[in-house]
Amino acid sequence: MNASSANVTVVLQYRDSFTKAVIKNVIVVVLGISINYINAGLIHTFCKHQIFYMNPRYILFIHLVVNDMIEVTVTVILFVISYTIYQINVSVCCILTLFALSTTENTPLNLACMAVECYIAICIPLRHVQICSVKRTLMLIGLIWATTMFSALADLFITLATEPLDYFYSRLFCLPKTVFPNPVIIKKRDITYSVYLVLVWITIFYTYFRILLTAKTASKDAKKARNTIILHGFQVLLCMATYAEPPLKEALLQWFPKNYTDSLFSCYIIIQILPRSISPIIYGMRDKTYRKYLKRYLLCKISTYKATIHRL
Repeated sequence: MNASSANVTVVLQYRDSFTKAVIKNVIVVVLGISINYINAGLIHTFCKHQIFYMNPRYILFIHLVVNDMIEVTVTVILFVISYTIYQINVSVCCILTLFALSTTENTPLNLACMAVECYIAICIPLRHVQICSVKRTLMLIGLIWATTMFSALADLFITLATEPLDYFYSRLFCLPKTVFPNPVIIKKRDITYSVYLVLVWITIFYTYFRILLTAKTASKDAKKARNTIILHGFQVLLCMATYAEPPLKEALLQWFPKNYTDSLFSCYIIIQILPRSISPIIYGMRDKTYRKYLKRYLLCKISTYKATIHRL
């Protein structure tokens, strides 16, 4: 039995009842829509005010928000498909998986870039404008996407070289390890994730301790930047949970075989969905400037809604 068939067998064996399946899908879709709606408000606020879209810090932040929106959308689609269609065309699965892999890898790299921007702003303030220009920030975002897409496309090219053409017209249960089944790809992905995380953690620790030294003798902004770096580290820890997901699922199957689907659902919510809601809380609500403009936007939306209701 191949990997694809094995995964489908597991899904069918531990399939939820209709009622439970509907409840889980409603929860996931509602959470996905809610997170994306909040993030859309952040993007709208960003686009409407020059103070944000001319600031590299906010540009990196909004890129993280957009990346989260794409990842939430793709993972919710895959979740719903796993309960409704079960198996989809390999070509469609490849496209969805490429976006899922790229956005997953984008997050820690973006957080590392945000940590470096904080470090430059606090420790090299006189060169901040020169180093962290809008143009360079956009180029950096392009480099992040090029790096992660190259890594994801390598999986596709290896699969093209090792699988027959008919494979891409077949149907399977859509998971990264089923759509890209070659063992070399799995090893390559593990190495890539490890390299990314090592580089990101080195960056975060270095910037944190440099800012920490500055914060002892400098302004309140330095201490705020230090706390921001800690939050970056917390988000990277959440990213690492994604890499621990496969062995965790295997362990859950051994420990809770009768409640396996419930365990998978809990893993999905905690590892895939909830971390995507962290960015709006950390930056959209914590940052005073963003909070002020976001509050204006929300008050305007509420006023418009009340006026519409009143006319009706």
